[in-house]
Amino acid sequence: MSTTIETSATSLLRFATAGSVDDGKSTLVGRLLHDSKSVLADQLEAVERVSLGRGQEAPDLALLTDGLRAEREQGITIDVAYRYFATPRRRFILADTPGHVQYTRNMVTGASTAELAVVLVDARNGVVEQTRRHAAVAALLRVPHVVLAVNKMDLVDYAEPVFAAIAEEFSAYAASLGVKDVLAVPISALAGDNVVEPSAHMDWYGGPTLLEHLETVPVGSDPSLEPARFPVQYVIRPQTEEHPDYRGYAGQLASGVLRVGDAVTVLPSGLTTTVAGIDALGRESDIAWAPQSVTVRLADDLDISRGDLIAAGAAPVPTKDIEATVSHLNERPLRAGDKVLLKHTTRTVRALVKEISYRIDIDTLQRRSGAEGLNVNDIGHVKLRTAEPLALDDYTDNRRTGSFLLIDPADGTTLTAGMAGEAFEVVRGDDAPDASEEEDWV
Repeated sequence: MSTTIETSATSLLRFATAGSVDDGKSTLVGRLLHDSKSVLADQLEAVERVSLGRGQEAPDLALLTDGLRAEREQGITIDVAYRYFATPRRRFILADTPGHVQYTRNMVTGASTAELAVVLVDARNGVVEQTRRHAAVAALLRVPHVVLAVNKMDLVDYAEPVFAAIAEEFSAYAASLGVKDVLAVPISALAGDNVVEPSAHMDWYGGPTLLEHLETVPVGSDPSLEPARFPVQYVIRPQTEEHPDYRGYAGQLASGVLRVGDAVTVLPSGLTTTVAGIDALGRESDIAWAPQSVTVRLADDLDISRGDLIAAGAAPVPTKDIEATVSHLNERPLRAGDKVLLKHTTRTVRALVKEISYRIDIDTLQRRSGAEGLNVNDIGHVKLRTAEPLALDDYTDNRRTGSFLLIDPADGTTLTAGMAGEAFEVVRGDDAPDASEEEDWV
């Protein structure tokens, strides 16, 4: 079986859209759905009916994604709206994320699995604080590709200098965050310029339309180039007459390739063995690659349970001391001394927030004191101590096994999204505070 990247004719691209309020983000998504013939007749009729009721002559395509009643009444996006559509060249799952600053945490959710982020700006306003925030979140989450969609070009007379200045400013900022692939596209979502069809008003632009880029941008990676990581989700021991000695470990391969005969290490115990067999969809296989869900059989009977990590090649070193860049998602602040649960792949352990090292000023990229903790939407750096050792990769090396969640042990709500290691290079500002005293939580 081949483990190469899928061709663009069969591949799936997950992408997220982000932009400030009223930049036209939902209209852009609606235009993509409409012009790619991905809207059902009854959906379009409903949009036309609501638009007519508002006194609008043309259908408001933003309503194709703004599904919540509150969103339609306010004319803004609040929730993350997921949509599926396809063209003859590629399949897509898009996450239309909120633009208002108070919903930045929703962009973290929408972009966490994205391979491309479309960041909108209003051509009249250019790059604003929320634009920089969205670019920083994309860099933080290691989204491989970023598209700057300079919208409402029709309102600036399709002027090339306006577009060029915005593109240059954004590209420089994205480069300072470590974003390597940025494409700027001048568009008018309302009029349809350069969204699906090339614009007759901007013949000075020689690049692809937005959809052309979405259809052709490289997606995925060759699993054989990544380290194999297999978090155990469930231990299968039927102990029946037909399978009296069967012992398999079920889960989803987070990254890389596993083959029968591969030497593997079980973490955090550090025990070593080899892969004796792989079962996929009820059949034996010689190979499995991410993101397949399979059952792995090992040559030795080891003490393995849910939450353990089967790793091939260079394995991460289990540790109880974790440093990570985090995005705080909850209205309740995160402070040094807080007792939390840490969920990493299929493993959940108790943890203590030892220190809020600093928070990042998104506007200036400077590090500020974290002594006051992290509030909702803040991005910062923390030090954690866990009750049990965890095998985390650095997030820059592996998005799946380098990420985790901090959870409130009292009610199970998600507090913080974490990325092991440093997210991106930032300018040092204020000194970080001293470490907090460790409690008896761990």
